[in-house]
Amino acid sequence: MRQLNFLLIFSFGLAAVTFTLENTEPTTVHFLPGMATTLPLAVLLLLVGGIGATAAWIFAVWSGVVKKVETLQESGELEAQQVRIQELENDLQRYRATVDAQLSLLPAAGGSSAPSAARAETMSVD
Repeated sequence: MRQLNFLLIFSFGLAAVTFTLENTEPTTVHFLPGMATTLPLAVLLLLVGGIGATAAWIFAVWSGVVKKVETLQESGELEAQQVRIQELENDLQRYRATVDAQLSLLPAAGGSSAPSAARAETMSVD
């Protein structure tokens, strides 16, 4: 991969040098009304390319900073969610224990309903 990167950079540099040597004609650049300067075409294009590369680098750095801030915020939110999940699990265990305790206090369903069902049958037969 390093060889490929070197080959690309070397080719780009060689093309830039060749372009510079072939394009030495002066070119007038108008910045604002009344402001103009004359530069060789190659210098102008290399200058504009350098400004563009610098702007791309600044944008990449800014994007990295924004991504890092978002990652830190998400990690804080994730920790808060984990704490909330733990609280809810504790509540669930406490509610289960309460329900189990209340169920053990209730009379058995089979024992109490059988005599009343037998009485209801004897009443309906008479």
